[in-house]
Formats: sequence, structure tokens, C-alpha cells
Amino acid sequence: MKHGLPLNRKECYNPPMIRKATTKDIQSIHKILNEYGNKGELLPRPLSQLYDHVRDFFVFEDTDTKAIVGCGALQFCWEDLAEIRSLAVSAEYERQKIGTRLVEAILSEARTFQIKNVFTLTYKPDFFKKFDFQTIDKANLPHKIWADCLLCVKFPDCDETAMMKKLQP
Repeated sequence: MKHGLPLNRKECYNPPMIRKATTKDIQSIHKILNEYGNKGELLPRPLSQLYDHVRDFFVFEDTDTKAIVGCGALQFCWEDLAEIRSLAVSAEYERQKIGTRLVEAILSEARTFQIKNVFTLTYKPDFFKKFDFQTIDKANLPHKIWADCLLCVKFPDCDETAMMKKLQP
């Protein structure tokens, strides 16, 4: 940069980034999740629960606008099992590989913690198939995860697809 002016176009562009969420991101996460919750495409989560689980979340931030445009969480269930949950991208940012990048970050974190199996309950099984998730019977999931299900408005008639991925070390 010379005299405060960018030398080339690249210097003007701040690429978007994936990072761990902070408490300041919770309102944005809640808004994105409600976007899909209102359409019945994602199970809504109460604001208080998002604050309780802020450490589980990754966010996708547009560094130019500072807007949070995507989110996803990795919730640990057992020493070798975790769940991807609350994966969502603002509608105006869809089809830009943001969801893909979030899943890659989440799976990388799971590997860091030596998680062997990652599951998800989803309305978008084709998306997760791209990451080698396989459809499984919900009955194969541990009883521990059903605690959250008991609070769901759709319980016991869950219409999400259960999927599992075995991680390589």
C-alpha cells in the first residue's frame, strides 16, 4: 500500500473466515437458525441454549461486512462420539460452499479430539453424503442423545434422517 491507497485489487479484499464463536455471535447465530426453524427445515434452538453451547460453535464471518453468515456446532456425546448440529447458512449466502467449509472445520475439530464417529440428524441427507456420511437407523444412536429429543416439538415423530461418519485417525 502506498499513500494509503491499495496497490492492487487483492489488497482491497478481506477473505471470509471460519472461526470459533464468541458470546457476541450468539444473536447472529440465533437469527440464522430461526430463519430455517421458521420454515421447518431446522429445529429451532432457544437463545439460552445457544449461550450454554457457545464453545461448540463455529461461525463463518464475512470479514468485509463483519456479518456472521453461517454457523455449525460440534457437540460431544461420548469419548468417541460427537454430533454436528445447527448447521445453517443465511439464505442470501447459499450455494457458496460456506456449509461445506463449516463441515470441514467441524470434522477437523472432531479429529483433533480423536473422535471416531460423528453423527447428524438432518433434513438434508444429500448434503452430508458428500462427506461420506451414511444413513443409519435412529435406534442405533445412544440413548444419551435422546435427552434433547424429548424437548423437541416433533418428538416422538422425528422426521430427520440420522447419518453417521466414521473418522479416520
